Amino acid sequence: MGAALLTLPVSHSEIGATATWGDAFFTAASAVTVTGLVVVDSGPTWSPFGELVILVLIQIGGLGIMTLAGFLGIVFTRRLGIRRRVLAGAEIGLTELGTLRTLIRDLVVFVAISEFVIALLLSIRFAIEGERGIVTSVYLGVFHSVSAFNNAGFSTLNGGLERYTGDWFMNLVVAAAFIVGGIGFPVVFELRRAWRRPREWSLHTKVTLATTAVLLLAGTLMLAAVEWNNADTIGGSSTVDKVLASFFQSATSRTAGFNTVPIGELRTPSLLIFLLLMVIGASSASTGGGIKTSTFALVIRATIAELRGDPEATVFSRRIPKNLERQALSLVIAALGAIGTSTFLLTWFDPDLPAIDLLFEAASAFGTVGVSTGLTGELSAPSRVVIIVLMFVGRVGPITFGTAVLLRPQQQRYGYATEGLIVG
Repeated sequence: MGAALLTLPVSHSEIGATATWGDAFFTAASAVTVTGLVVVDSGPTWSPFGELVILVLIQIGGLGIMTLAGFLGIVFTRRLGIRRRVLAGAEIGLTELGTLRTLIRDLVVFVAISEFVIALLLSIRFAIEGERGIVTSVYLGVFHSVSAFNNAGFSTLNGGLERYTGDWFMNLVVAAAFIVGGIGFPVVFELRRAWRRPREWSLHTKVTLATTAVLLLAGTLMLAAVEWNNADTIGGSSTVDKVLASFFQSATSRTAGFNTVPIGELRTPSLLIFLLLMVIGASSASTGGGIKTSTFALVIRATIAELRGDPEATVFSRRIPKNLERQALSLVIAALGAIGTSTFLLTWFDPDLPAIDLLFEAASAFGTVGVSTGLTGELSAPSRVVIIVLMFVGRVGPITFGTAVLLRPQQQRYGYATEGLIVG
């Protein structure tokens, strides 16, 4: 439906201009999966009506997935006994949300208030620049608010946010938008309820906040170290602006899609840092993609426990069930398999394009990040199909995987004889 609307003449910025069905479908897929990869520049290509279509698709994609994730969480807890239901509900932060109606209401109110505050702040910032009227400033504020909160990465500005590299207000507001949108509504609701009582936080909230903080800090330090003297990115900026730009890129790499430095000018080590962060992504039940922070933390902790010879993996003095370890490992393997297979196909269909850039493109699509080294528009038709499928899989894959695992009709009631094999 979005693609059909984007092919209409009223969706194009110039009278008589047309976008191909492939361009429209790619843009619609990128918007509804809140990815942000584009094959045509949004500002010069789409009219206000076309941008409105994209904005609605972003909102549906972000809010719809969050609602579905919450719905599955409630369905899961209701399939268990009362004792197990209470425990499971506490772990995913749904103890105060008794019904699906209450969940959806609180979720919509939370999203609406968040986007309103962000839009207000951005509108004021755009208006202060003095280059635009009030209506245009408000429109830009609303568009970038929805895009940022839903981790979509779409921008109607020429060059995106690259002109705001050293603008602390713009950087922090936009970063706060996609960090809050990507942290997951169960965590936000639990913080709202018990933000002064960290000891009462669920394990999920503790792991999510700790992992997010570590990734933000580590990403900032590594990107700053690699790009410090790169004149094409942050080398010519002041020390504080270098730190700001590194922080923003570290935050945006985990599914936001905005960038304040040209991604195509990053050094190869920085691209590899981006790759890791894009695969990890945001947190569970959020507007972001990737394997999720809790999955990454669980796999790392399970690996450490295995290397140490510990009988069980523990996090914050809590034992992790073996079935969760298997689920996390399965999700990681599936993600790497999807990215690897897609990269193989991309290098096959477009052998003249750099392999590292194609790998970057695949990871960005799977993580629904949206950052690109600048070759999205150069992809052939088959490669664009691969990216579309990858964006879709990256957006709904984890939820589909969780549904298959958590909502199985029955457990297997038989087993086979045990036999070992050589590992490593």
